[in-house]
Parts: sequence; C-alpha cells; structure tokens
Amino acid sequence: MNRKYFGTDGIRGTVNGEKMTAEMALRLGMAAGQYFRRGDHRHRVVIGKDTRLSGYMIEPALVAGFTSMGMDVFLFGPIPTPGVAFLTRSLRADIGVMISASHNEFQDNGIKLFGPDGYKLSDNIEYEIEQLMDSSAHDALVPAAQLGRAKRIDDSQARYIEFAKRTFPREMSLEGIKLVVDCANGAAYKVAPTALWELGADVVSIGVSPDGMNINKDCGSTNATLLSERVRAEKADIGIALDGDADRLIVCDENGKIIDGDQIMGLVADDWQRREMLSAPGIVATIMSNLGLERHLQDQGLSLARTQVGDRYVVEYMRRHGFNLGGEQSGHMVLSDFSTTGDGLIAGLQVLAAMKYSGRSASDLARVFEPVPQILENVRFSYGAPLEDEAVKKAIADAEIKLGNQGRLVIRKSGTEPLIRVMGEGDDAALVQHVVAEIVGSIQSVAA
Repeated sequence: MNRKYFGTDGIRGTVNGEKMTAEMALRLGMAAGQYFRRGDHRHRVVIGKDTRLSGYMIEPALVAGFTSMGMDVFLFGPIPTPGVAFLTRSLRADIGVMISASHNEFQDNGIKLFGPDGYKLSDNIEYEIEQLMDSSAHDALVPAAQLGRAKRIDDSQARYIEFAKRTFPREMSLEGIKLVVDCANGAAYKVAPTALWELGADVVSIGVSPDGMNINKDCGSTNATLLSERVRAEKADIGIALDGDADRLIVCDENGKIIDGDQIMGLVADDWQRREMLSAPGIVATIMSNLGLERHLQDQGLSLARTQVGDRYVVEYMRRHGFNLGGEQSGHMVLSDFSTTGDGLIAGLQVLAAMKYSGRSASDLARVFEPVPQILENVRFSYGAPLEDEAVKKAIADAEIKLGNQGRLVIRKSGTEPLIRVMGEGDDAALVQHVVAEIVGSIQSVAA
C-alpha cells in the first residue's frame, strides 16, 4: 500500500513545500470530515497544535475543511499531542487533530489524526482518507444551514494538567525533588512546569519562551546539552527534556548524563514488575532498541517484542497482545494504563515515582543495563530509491555475513524525512563501526 501523503506519523513536510500547504490542509480537513461523518448526530473535531509559526496557516485551513463538511471544531491552542488524544475521548469527538512536526525544527510542520477512541489511525484508514483527498468532495459538502462552527476551548490545558497529575501515585508527592524541565519551546511550555510544580517539585523551567521559530532549536529531547548543563548548575536531582509536541522525553541524571528511551523503558519495567503493574510479562519496543535492553529483560524473566519504527506500531502490538508498557529508544513511552499514545510528561512522572519509591538517585536508578555498542548513521538522499540499488543490497548482505550472530543491522528509509537510517550493533564495536561505514559509503555513492 503506497501512501501519497501519510508517513509513519501523520503527514509531515516543509511548510509551503510539496506537501505541507494550506491547500493540502483544507483537502485533508474535507476528506477526514467526510470519512468520519457517520450518523445523524452533531459531529465534532478537536484541534491542538504546538508553537510553530505555520500553525497559524494550517489551523484555519483545517477548520475550513471540517466546517464545510458540517463538523463543529473545538480549538485548543498549544497543547501536547497526548492531550489531544485524551481530549478526543473526553469530549466525545469524532476526530482529534494535532498540528505538529514533533522534534523537527520550525520550518517543518505536520498533521496527526486520532480516531474517536483516541488512538492514531490505521494505515488502511489513512489510505482511504488519501483517496478522498484526491477526489472531488463537492457532492459531500453540506448545505449552508448545516455548516459547522468553530470555538476556542479555554480550559483545555487545565484539563490535561489534571489528567497528567492523576497518573502519579496518589499517596506520593514530589516534595524534596529539584528538577529541570526543558519544554523545547513547544507544546508543553505551560502544562509541564505547572503539573510538576503542583505535584510538589522544585521546578526550574527552560525552553518555555516560544517565538514561533525556536521550537526544538538547541533544546528539548533531541538536543539535551542545555538540559545537562542546567541540571549541573542548579544541582538538581534530575532533568526531563520533552520534544516539540511532548510525546517523547529524554532524561538526564544529577550528573548531567543522558538517559535514553531504552534505559527509561528498562527502569519503568523494573519498577512496574516490582509493583506488579505489568499486564504482560514483558514490554514492546521497536527494531531500533538496544540489544542490551533485551538481554536485561530476559534476565528479569521478561520479554521484548519488537515492531517496526513508529510509536503507533508499538501501540497496535500492545493492544493486540495485552501489553501495557512500550516505547522507542528515541523517547516515545507508551503507558496504556494512562494514555493511548506516547506521553513524555506522564512517562517522566513514572520515572519520578520510581525514584521516590526506591529512594535512589537518578544516576543509580537509571543505569539499568550496559548498552551493546550501537551506531546510527543518517544518509540524506535527494531522489530515487537507494535501498533498491544492487550495489547497496550487496553491501548490506556482505555486512550481515561479517556480523553473523555477533550483532544485527537495521537499514530503513525514514518515514518523515528524506533519509536512510543505518543502524548496526554488536559486542565488537570495531566490527560494527566497519560494517556501518561500508553500508553508508555504498548508499552515498548512489544517493548523491
């Protein structure tokens, strides 16, 4: 199934480029409105966004599309992606929409859709919406008297804050913990510091001055240098960095050392196993997660199920097989007891709860396993399909033979950017470095 607009996480692209235009957003609103217009009830859509300048262009285009299909639109303003998922269900909406390009910088933007159950749409539904986007919607337009209305929901952030706070153990507070939270100048710039402070923490906030163009710029979960420096300077107990739409997090300990998503998953899995909170004896991650995590879980009597990259694929596997904990190395954490999608703030609260329960420092608690040497290289390409080239295929096959059973390779095309991601890991770091370099070189020779 080749999709024209949707990637692994909604529609994403450079603003006013090939895909991410006001005209596309209008057609998407009309198509999604047409698809989800079922029954005679008054249909409603909820729309949240991050802090990108282009949100002012994309939001009204979506509103025009949805209202032309007779749908009422509830506008939240800046709010995390998981807040949109939560409020889609809470407000009994037919569709939830988040305008964000997640961890990308401001010149990109994207649109993520949620069904009425608060879960991201399946590939099949996205494909059907694409077909509607490329067909005439004239016959589906409603009469003038049935047009939808749009209004702002002023308490959406407060609703999400209370929802997030309720996921923290009721008998516990964050008193005595000093933390730094980096909100990436993004969607959580108000809600995350407020929720953490109301739970009792001494909060130092950074990345909370969005100007429309500084989202994820030298801050947030994809660039935690500022967080590490501030944690050391403030003598804080822990640092928490979110990305632009706050559906992922990275943590650093009191020494400023970064703790990635794999270590966070291992930490929470250990804590939930002790507290008998795991609904299944294991967790779900992607093909990118470190082999060290898998070995650690096996030592604890737990399994690691792997999916293709994308938190929605993790969620789909969790739902089918009864898991309640999953995530990605990049920091997406899915805690299905609480949320239908990745939630950086709620995941951070679970890390803080583990610290409080154990009485251990972040540096002691978060060194769950020794990572197997892993190298990830991104190769940008401008045209064609480099992975279909015979020379590239041979380089990959030769590398797999050299690694044998000492490691593994993952080579894939990014679903959100024109990149080939080459990941290799194994116990022999020099060998991994060698085979990754050979594959990267072969891709570069045909992708330039």
